[in-house]
Amino acid sequence: MSIYGNDRDVTARIKTTDVGAVNREVDRIFVHLYPGGATARLDRAFADLASLYRGQYPGYLPCDTAYHDIQHVLDVTLAMARLVDGYERGRSETAALGAELFELGVITALFHDSGYIRNLAEADRKGAEFTVIHVSRGARFLMDYLPRIGMESLAPIAASLIHFTGYERPVADIPVPTLAHRLLGNLLGSADIIAQMSDRCYLEKCRDRLYPEFVWGGIARKKRPDNDSEEVVFASGEDLLHKTPDFYDGASRRLQKDLQGGFSYAGSHFGGQNLYLDSVEKNIRFARRFRDTHDEGLLKRVPPVTIAAKKR
Repeated sequence: MSIYGNDRDVTARIKTTDVGAVNREVDRIFVHLYPGGATARLDRAFADLASLYRGQYPGYLPCDTAYHDIQHVLDVTLAMARLVDGYERGRSETAALGAELFELGVITALFHDSGYIRNLAEADRKGAEFTVIHVSRGARFLMDYLPRIGMESLAPIAASLIHFTGYERPVADIPVPTLAHRLLGNLLGSADIIAQMSDRCYLEKCRDRLYPEFVWGGIARKKRPDNDSEEVVFASGEDLLHKTPDFYDGASRRLQKDLQGGFSYAGSHFGGQNLYLDSVEKNIRFARRFRDTHDEGLLKRVPPVTIAAKKR
């Protein structure tokens, strides 16, 4: 089984299990875009994220969701910074987003899955149980957190932007104050999709990590309209994989239509080639092969482990 490169981003350069490595790359992009810009607030947010996911943030327990872990969050945050960079560098007649919205987008990305993190009163529960409402929980976390780092006036906007990463509200109905904020939300929602689906271990993670989260979150089964019986949505991790190509069809429509093609700015960041989309399409080709052949040998990558083993 292969483990090489499974903790790296789509460029194979950045270690996405390393908070410091992603922090440094985001800072580099920020300073290159906005010369003279201070990174102190970004650095504080990265440090607080590390504390939150390790269980060192006051009032919270460590992350226990193996799919929605710190690697996923760092991958999404890195993708978000790159999409903003691609927009800023590729725009011609549209207005710049600017340093403040860059910070807002990146910090919202860092905490977009904070709703999976349990507080001390929820020690007898699993984070995945909050799957259906994790975005709203994350919005509440941001409302509390942003004032702590001097961004109180932007907290309500962050609480809206986070909904671009979820399905609790239709994208068109998410309230934002300006078109620039809607663009930022579209980039955030796009980053969430392309970062996870381009992960080298995406298929293995879906089978072995996402499916158990769906079970705990009540996603694997759903009530029929008569409310007296259940429909099996995903019977197993393998069944989830069989349905992944269909999920990608829906995700593509969301990326293109609802999120207005924001993913395309990755091409501007990388100088023409959209490395995220290339990796996503490669994963989906493998998913189709797995669906057609049931060949377990296609799934041989070993994802990094970022959550602590439960103490006995």
